[in-house]
Amino acid sequence: MKLRTLAVVMAACTVAACGGGGKEDKAAAPKQSAEKVVNVYNWSDYIAEDTIPNFTQATGIKVTYDVFDSDEMVETKLLTGSTGYDVVVPSLSFLGRQIQAGVFLPLDKSKLPNLKNVDPELLKRIALQDPGNQFAVPYLWGTSGIGYNVDKITAVFGNTDVTQSWDLVFKPENLSKLKDCGVTVLDTPSELIPIALNYLGEDPHSFDPKVIDKAATLLKTIRPYIRNFHSSSYIQDLANGDICLVVGWSGDIIQARDRAAEADNKVKVAYSIPKEGAPQWFDMMAIPKDAQHVDNAYAFINYMLDPKVAAANTNFVTYPNAIPSSKPMVDPEIANDPTIYPPPEVDAKLFTFAVLPPEIDRQYTRIWTELKTGK
Repeated sequence: MKLRTLAVVMAACTVAACGGGGKEDKAAAPKQSAEKVVNVYNWSDYIAEDTIPNFTQATGIKVTYDVFDSDEMVETKLLTGSTGYDVVVPSLSFLGRQIQAGVFLPLDKSKLPNLKNVDPELLKRIALQDPGNQFAVPYLWGTSGIGYNVDKITAVFGNTDVTQSWDLVFKPENLSKLKDCGVTVLDTPSELIPIALNYLGEDPHSFDPKVIDKAATLLKTIRPYIRNFHSSSYIQDLANGDICLVVGWSGDIIQARDRAAEADNKVKVAYSIPKEGAPQWFDMMAIPKDAQHVDNAYAFINYMLDPKVAAANTNFVTYPNAIPSSKPMVDPEIANDPTIYPPPEVDAKLFTFAVLPPEIDRQYTRIWTELKTGK
């Protein structure tokens, strides 16, 4: 549910050659291979440096680890077929329609004893897209909210209290004050429209065209004050002080905060989950139907659900995991950061996304095109 800069996977490439995507498996017969290898396709920079070497040492299974930087890359491979991968990590918002397309194996949960470690409340939310949690298990997750330049918001409003409510974004009298210092929103109607619906007190999962049009009307009122619609450039723009407000993904905004701190450029970046509620996204582990090393895929997924392994991955990438028993092993500055691990009263107001029927997806696209073009 986020874009990341494509990077070299350091530790993974020491275990097996990257970039192959299991090409040998693509040419193999459809029967399952007994080879001690697993082909994994995951987001870049999204796993601890020692996770893969430790997995190989523990199981004897070598890992071919390829990386991607957008959900569209994964979906194209899955829908085309013959992926060559045994484990893929799509975002939940894409997973639902991929399940409907029949591209995954249903999970044999008897082969995932560590599934008992996963937060049952998170599984309930995920079940909106994966009924019965039949096809995938959560890897890491995050939220969508407000990223902001602390000093510029303070200069305009006197303090940063305004960032605790979507009023800052959806009331024109507020957002207009930030037009000159720069406002960016995600270029993702599948997130912004549900956020607007939730703010209006409507069901963010509504498929009622008239209800959805209420979100469109609200978004049009703030359009004059939005400088840019983008889902990745805001990281550097926020870190550099080129914009002062973004509706974006938690991990990206935390990354912008860290970049600014490392650059020592005196830009203070912070992140807020508004009090009215916000989206919660998940990146999911699933097994493609054409996987050639299914048992090894189960071994890999089960290993990732171990509390020690989950904690190590969270410590490396600063995204929360779905294993509550891992939290005591997470670095305190991460575990105690309410923008990473929201407190219960905030967590209770998080929501996921529904799988949009084709006619509603078309309505979302039309609304977004009109919004961006000003028509």
